Amino acid sequence: MRKQRHVALIGTAVAVALFATGCGSEGGEASGQKIEPAGQAADDGYGGSKGETGEASGKRDAPAQTLKVKADSKLGDMVTDSKGWTLYRFDDDTASPSQSNCAGACEKAWPPVPAKDAEASKGISEAEIGKVKRTDGSWQLTLGGWPVYRYAKDAKPGDTKGHGVKKMWNALAPDGNKADPASIKKLKAVDNPELGKILSDAKGRTLYRFDKDSAWPMKSNCKGSCLDTWKPAQPVDKSKIEGVDPKLLTTYKRADGTEQLTIDCWPLYWFTGDKEPGDINGQGKGGVWHAATDKGKKAGVAP
Repeated sequence: MRKQRHVALIGTAVAVALFATGCGSEGGEASGQKIEPAGQAADDGYGGSKGETGEASGKRDAPAQTLKVKADSKLGDMVTDSKGWTLYRFDDDTASPSQSNCAGACEKAWPPVPAKDAEASKGISEAEIGKVKRTDGSWQLTLGGWPVYRYAKDAKPGDTKGHGVKKMWNALAPDGNKADPASIKKLKAVDNPELGKILSDAKGRTLYRFDKDSAWPMKSNCKGSCLDTWKPAQPVDKSKIEGVDPKLLTTYKRADGTEQLTIDCWPLYWFTGDKEPGDINGQGKGGVWHAATDKGKKAGVAP
């Protein structure tokens, strides 16, 4: 017990040291995704199971339609189809020239995505989308030249169980490369066409500030039912930020002991009403919620 308490105290001290700035604070204010490989039992040699058809959890051979970029907190930016199913690439394929080397039992576990009706969305270049003719005469979607697949063992949209299977299958990055955890930015400034530069977290969620909070002393006044809708942003590793001055970042200790990310001493939140990366549905809510700029100011509000 004493050892656990000692470790906890060390962790707290490190967090405080990492984010300490000159913000005032009243102090004591009362206010994954697990990625796992496919099961090894009855493995067919391709990351699927013997006798598996790829239809157990929904149709896998439908066109992707609109390709979307998903900011995954474990894998970085990756590509999904219009319904949110993760899309994959295979190391044994080639991109130049495009060629699929997944057939027979392999394509039962990894259904090729048809090329029909595919289109790009924000974050994906239309020029990266192509197609390759398979040995059966059908056309398969390619991204950055790489043939695109779904994984039969992904049970629901958002699953990434195929990533890392046989060390040859990987979730697709927006340019056709492998999704790269090293590319993850826990906090970054992004360009919004309506609001200019605003803050976004590792999942692509817009971060907001609340007019009823205060920066000096640093204090959050979002409590109780407010927290059902507005979730405190978690602290970030300052080596994993982009387009933001690290000196502006610190944390606020909430009444429950958790640490909340702040910028320029303003507590930051994400909005449960934002459903897709880049959504700004919380902007102007109640006249008191605003997306935070890269400087910690209120986006869309004249200085």
